[in-house]
This record gives sequence, C-alpha cells and structure tokens, in this order.
Amino acid sequence: MSDQSVVPIDQILPHKLPLVALMGRPIFPGIFTPIMIGNPADVKVVEEAVAGNGLIGLVMLLNETETPGIGDLYSVGTAAKIVKKINLPDGGVNIFISTLKRFAVRKSLHDQNPIVAAVEYLEDEEDDTSEVKALTRALISEMKQISENNPLFSEEMRLNMINIDHPGKIADFIASILNIDKAEQQKILEILNVRKRMEQVLVFIKKEQELLRIQKRIQKEINEKIEKSQRDYFLKEELKAIKTELGMVTDAKSSDYQKFREKFDAFHFEGEVKEAVDQELEKFNIMEPNSPEYVVTRNYLDLIASLPWMESEPEHFDLSRAQEILEADHYGLKDVKERIVEYLAVRKLRNDTKGSIICLVGPPGVGKTSVGRSIARSLGKEFFRFSVGGMRDEAEIKGHRRTYIGALPGKIIQGLKIVKTRDPVFMIDEIDKMGASYQGDPASALLEVLDPEQNTSFRDHYLDLPFDISHIFFIVTANTLDTIPPPLIDRMEIIQLPGYIDTEKLEIAKRYLVPKSLEKNGLKKGQVKYTKDSLLHIANGYAREAGVRNFEKNLDKIHRKLAKQIIEKDEEAKKKTQAEAGQEDSAASAKAKLKFDLDKKAIEKHLGKPIFPEEDVKKADRPGMSVGLAWTSMGGDTLVIEATSVPGKEGFTLTGKMGDVMKESAAIAMTVARKLGTERYNIGLDWFEKNHIHLHIPEGATPKDGPSAGITMATALLSLMRGKIISSSLVMTGELSLTGQVLPIGGLKEKTIAARRNKARHIIIPKQNVRDLDDIPDYVKKGIEFHPVERFDEVLALALPN
Repeated sequence: MSDQSVVPIDQILPHKLPLVALMGRPIFPGIFTPIMIGNPADVKVVEEAVAGNGLIGLVMLLNETETPGIGDLYSVGTAAKIVKKINLPDGGVNIFISTLKRFAVRKSLHDQNPIVAAVEYLEDEEDDTSEVKALTRALISEMKQISENNPLFSEEMRLNMINIDHPGKIADFIASILNIDKAEQQKILEILNVRKRMEQVLVFIKKEQELLRIQKRIQKEINEKIEKSQRDYFLKEELKAIKTELGMVTDAKSSDYQKFREKFDAFHFEGEVKEAVDQELEKFNIMEPNSPEYVVTRNYLDLIASLPWMESEPEHFDLSRAQEILEADHYGLKDVKERIVEYLAVRKLRNDTKGSIICLVGPPGVGKTSVGRSIARSLGKEFFRFSVGGMRDEAEIKGHRRTYIGALPGKIIQGLKIVKTRDPVFMIDEIDKMGASYQGDPASALLEVLDPEQNTSFRDHYLDLPFDISHIFFIVTANTLDTIPPPLIDRMEIIQLPGYIDTEKLEIAKRYLVPKSLEKNGLKKGQVKYTKDSLLHIANGYAREAGVRNFEKNLDKIHRKLAKQIIEKDEEAKKKTQAEAGQEDSAASAKAKLKFDLDKKAIEKHLGKPIFPEEDVKKADRPGMSVGLAWTSMGGDTLVIEATSVPGKEGFTLTGKMGDVMKESAAIAMTVARKLGTERYNIGLDWFEKNHIHLHIPEGATPKDGPSAGITMATALLSLMRGKIISSSLVMTGELSLTGQVLPIGGLKEKTIAARRNKARHIIIPKQNVRDLDDIPDYVKKGIEFHPVERFDEVLALALPN
C-alpha cells in the first residue's frame, strides 16, 4: 500500500478515456461533487466505467445537441473517478465523482456515443515566486469578504478554501464556486499558467464584489422603503385609534364624507335632488380610496357642494347710482343706457330677481363687453364672462356625461361654481360666431339656457340634476344677427349699439382712452397733451372704423414711442451726471419734467402718413358713378357703384363679389333704368344693342349682399346712359322694386354715421324709414339733410335733375 501511494497520478490514469458531455458548466480538478446523468448513452458509459477502472473524462459541450459527437466538445476537460453510483427510477443515474486532473483530447477513437478519445494530461506551469504567494493571499482574502456577505457560501466551503495548499487548486476551487459564465470558466480551465489563472480569477472576484455591493445597496434601499411604509402604517393605525378614542374623524375619506354630509344637510334638498345626492354620498362612503370610481364620485360631490343651492338675498340697488355708473363708464350710447335703466327700474318695481336676456348687437370696439361689466357693477352682482366664438361642441354649454374620462360640467355650471351666487350677471360673448359639428350644435344647447320657461330646471349632463338658473342675468353680445338662429333671437331682447362718429371718438379719447393708455405705458397724466385737432386727426386719418379699438391701438403706439424717448434722455442725463452726487434724483426729476404737446404734425411723425387721407372721400365725380350706404357687421359703410359701357354685343356684367340678393337687385335696377332711359330720356334701343354694360362695386374681394343698394345701382346706370354726373355730397340707400317703388331698409343710424364720416350733406332715404330718424341723436344728424322718397322718380329728381 505504501508503494502504491507514492506512484504519480498521471501514471495510474489511462491515456484512453470514455468521455461524458457536460450540458452545464465545466468541472475543475480537486472537486468532489454529484452529477446527474440522464442520457441513455452516457448512462451506458458510466456503467461500463464502473465495471472497469471507474475513470471517465468530463468535457463541456461546445454546441448543445442531443446526440453530441467529438466535434461538439471542447478540447480540454477533467478526468474523474466515480466514487459511487445510484440508480434513479427514471432510468438515469446519480454519480458522485472525485475530479483528478486536466487533460487535452489528442485523438478521437470513437466519434459518437459512447465517445472515446486518446488524451494527454496537462500539468500546471508553476512559478514559485513571491507574486504567486501574494496572489494566493489576495484570493483568499477577497473570497473571505464575499463569503461573509453571501449566505450561499457554507462553512465547509470556507474551510476547504483555507485548507487547500496549492495555488493552482485554490484558483480552480474559487472559479468553480463563483457565479460566472460557463465559457469564462472553460477559459480558466484551459489556463495552465498558475499565475495567469490566479490573475484571471481575481478579476472575476472583483466583478463579483461589485455586483454584491450594488445588490447590497439595492437591498438596503428596498428595506428602508419597506421599513418606512411599515412605520407609516403603524403610526397611522395608532393615530386612527387615538382619533377613535377622542371621537374624531379617523381618515381623509371619513373627513370628506362628514364635510359633504354637513353641507348637504344645510342645503335642505328635496325630491329628486335629495334622493340622488344621498345615493351618491352613501356609494362614496363604502368605496375604497384606491378605486378608480372614488375620485370621480368625490369630484361630483364636490361640485354639488360648491354650487349655490340656497336662495339669494333680496336685491338692494339704487337706480340713480346705476345711472351714474353707466354714465361714468361709457360716453354716448344714450338709447342703450336708457333701455338698461328702464329694465332695472322694472326689476326693482316688481321686486323680482328673475333674470333676463339682453343681446347687445354692434360692430367691434363699441363697448359691448364693458357695458356688461357696468351692468353687473350697477346691480352690485358678481360678473362672469365666457366666449362662445368658434365653439362647436354642445358639451361646452351642457357639460359631458360622467361616464367619460376627464368629464367636466358646462360653462353655466362652472360659472356658478366660480361666482358662488345664484343670481350673477353672465356675459356670453360672440354668440354670432358659434358653429355646428358632429359634436352637436351649441346654439341649440343655448335655447334651454336662455328660455325663461325652461331654465328654472336646467339639467347639465355632468350634474344630471335640475338646477334653477332663471335668476341669472344673461347678457349676450354679437356683431350681427344674421348668423344667430331665429329661435334664439326670439328669446332675447335686442339692443343695438351703433358706431361712433368722430366727435364721439374725441370725447371717448379724452375721458377714457388717453388716461388708460398713458397709465398702461408708464407715462404720467400731465406729461402728454393732445390738441383737439390731433385727436380728430387720429379718428379720421387712422381709426375711421365704427369702434374705438384701433383708436386705442394708435394711442398706445404713440405712447410707446414717447416712453422710448423718455428712457433715452434719462440714460443720457445719467451719463452726464455720472460723476455727480445724487445722480439718481436728478435723473428722476429730469424724467418727470419731460413733457410733450402733440399736434397734427407730431401725430404724423409718430404714426406715419394717414391710412385714410382727407381727400379719400368717396365721390361720384364721373357719369356712371353713385355713392350708396351699406350696413355691415363692422358698422355702417359707404359703397361706390361704378357702371361703364363698351361697344360690342348687348349684355350686362356684374362684378364685386355680390351675393344672390344683390345680384337680383342689380337685375331689377337694370330693368328699371332701361325702361326709364327709353321712355323718358329718349335713349334708343340701338344703344343697348351696340353696348355691353358692366356694373362693378369696389372693393372686389369684400363680399357684399342685401337689397338696399337698389336705387344706388339704378341711379348709376341712368347716370351712365345720360352721361350726367350725380349731384355732389349726395348719398343714398333704399331697396328698389320693379315698379319703381323705394322700399325701407335697416341700419339707418349706422348708415348715417358712415355718411357723416364720408362728409356727405344730403342723404336719400325711403319714406318709410322717417320714423327711424328719431332714434338718431341730433349731433349725428347735424349738418345733414335727409330726403325721404317713395318713388324712384323722386330719386332721379334729386340725383340727376333736368
């Protein structure tokens, strides 16, 4: 026995070995481990080995396959001795092996299972140097750190590692227990140089340590979160128990429930509202806070609790004070103010808080929105404004159903929630600019809102409960009534706001626009002074439209330029006085002392040449021309009609983007003019046969429609046929019938203002419109002579006298 024990291991190991393919990781020398063998061919190899010398070669698969050949294996493996074999019920075996030594496959003796190969045993290339000793210590030291922090390392592993006395075997043992890729383990198995093998293993140990460090940090963070959540949970439970003992509300849901219950009890709901609210409240009480429905129900109950369900207090407003507020806030608009004061007087006399619907119609910039604010101020009520211009979804008015994600109540209910009162003043702007789409028609949705018979039980889709909005004072604004549905117009009291003439603009500028613009641009009240002519020059030369919005824009433009001049001079003063004491005070005083007196020249210096020069007055200065009056959504306007004839085939051409009604008026005008021309003025039929007549209305790109230019077109055609120029300073408006009657028109006030802007002195109007002259202020009619006519003959006597 003693002789056998000293025989070298490579002499007792055969040079021909049956090979077993390993599917998992390679097995290093010096390891005692169990292996499960399931492949029938490998089981046969094991049984033959046990029957013989018990030695097998373990080689890792290069390419995983069910029937491996010699080409599917790595070339370096480990020789192993089968110590024990246990047969398994499924036909496989479990063997315990002791690995002995590395080998390299030199020659294949049998390519397929059972694979047999001639092998050469490999020796470690040892360097007995201090570097190898240092590496050995480093490996053991680093592995101790890993094993201390990793519970998977058993005490037996630690002892084995310490008791191994060979540097190469230490590297092999550590490589076998590290969690590294099998291909990397195979590379370590193939490294014969002990120092290089140890260095490579040390690299993997470092990687493992880094992974463990990251894992430990993550674990620590998770533990901290768990500990915090557990701590919070226990504290909340304790707090809940304390609150229960004190009879207090225990959680947020209970607090909300209690708050809602108290509010709803104070409202004294009845009938359908009470039943629906109680049902929602009880449903909320049994809901889990994490439920998706919880937030939806809470928001719904919060809306109900925020609405003004209680009856409003009786109104107390002073009619004279209301008049003072309207006068202070707006210049002119006498008819508008009178009608509003009359409405307020009736409201006070009846002691009725029921709302009303007023529709303010007028061109842009005449003060429709500010009139609404003044009404709210005069009544001492909350004011809420929203615009429906461009609105295409009826849900904006009546809300979305709660089944939709992100559902909201409509603008009416939202406004009531904001103002927190039952009888506010609501302004609905731009009602003429709504549009219908596949999402519904907002104008139709407003029918219920603005109907005093229906809005006592208005039902918003989101709220889905009847709410009385009849106490709301609705003020609606529009530029024109043409695009508003007739049923909606029928529900409103229409108040027309006409445009302003230059003298009115002058007063508005003095009282409101100049002080407002000075403050907006940082200028002091007395720093800028305008002459009367300079303000009139702005009104006539730069802002000739019906409203005063462009007037204000021009004032802002002037004041910005003045502000720039002040700052530039201020900075120059600072530079000059930089070395002096109290330079800030001197500069500030210089800034305050700078003043401007603006005349017409100064206005043109800041605003440039006038957009509407004084000579830009529309006149009929040639045969075939006449000047008419038109009404547009922007206010009144003057309309030049041009007619000419060219030799050629008989015909009649119309241009100027006319609408269908205006084209029909032009056809009537042509027939009447032709009849009068041939019968009264001796114009031969051959003239019509040899001339092509063209009637045009500038500006060509602007759409025009309506019948009120009938007499104007007929007059222009007769002026052309007779070769006579129409009387100067004369403008006209009126619908013409085929029998020569002059029919009434609308918008006479706006048309008169436009005529005044055009410096007209004579206006031909239909006789039936004489009653409308009373509605036009005297200062607008001053200097203008009105000529009421019934027949077209009277028009010709004034425009083209014999």
